[in-house]
Amino acid sequence: MTVLTRWEPFRVSTLQDRINRVFRDSYSQAGQDESLTSSTFAPSVDVYEDEHNVTLKIEVPGIDEKDIDVNLENNTLTVHGERKIEKEEKEENYRRVERQYGSFTRTFTLPTTVDSEKVSANYDKGVLKITLPKKAEAKPKQIKVNVGGTKVENEKTVEAKGPSKAA
Repeated sequence: MTVLTRWEPFRVSTLQDRINRVFRDSYSQAGQDESLTSSTFAPSVDVYEDEHNVTLKIEVPGIDEKDIDVNLENNTLTVHGERKIEKEEKEENYRRVERQYGSFTRTFTLPTTVDSEKVSANYDKGVLKITLPKKAEAKPKQIKVNVGGTKVENEKTVEAKGPSKAA
C-alpha cells in the first residue's frame, strides 16, 4: 500500500529555524552581555565611475577615522574598520539594539585602468570617499580626423574610448 504525503517546503525551513533557535538560545545565555556588543556587519557602498575616476562611497557613521584602515595591494582594495559600542550607557537598560557593532571588512577587485599610485581617501560626516584615478592611457582621447589630401579644409573630431585600430 502506498501513502501519499503532501510536500510543504516551508515546513522544513520552520523546523530548521526551531532547531537553530534552540542551540542559539542555549549557548547565548552565558554571554548575554556579548549579544549587545558583538556582531559583524558590512557597510553600504556606492561605486561609480566617470571618465577620470572610479569612486567608492562607504557609509561608516559612528566610526572614528583612526578605526578605519584602507589598503591597496595587487589591484585589490581592502577597507577594514570597527564600530565600538559606547560604554557610557548601561547595557541592561536597552530594550532594543538595532545599530550594528563590531568589525567589518570590504574587499574590491579594481580594474587594471586604475592608477594605484594616486589613490586618495577622505572621511567626512560618516562617509568614507575613496577616489581611484584612472591611468592616462585609460582616459578618453580626442583624435582629429583629416578628410581629403594634405590640405585640411574640413575637420571632424571623433572621441575614442581607448586604443583604436585603423580601418
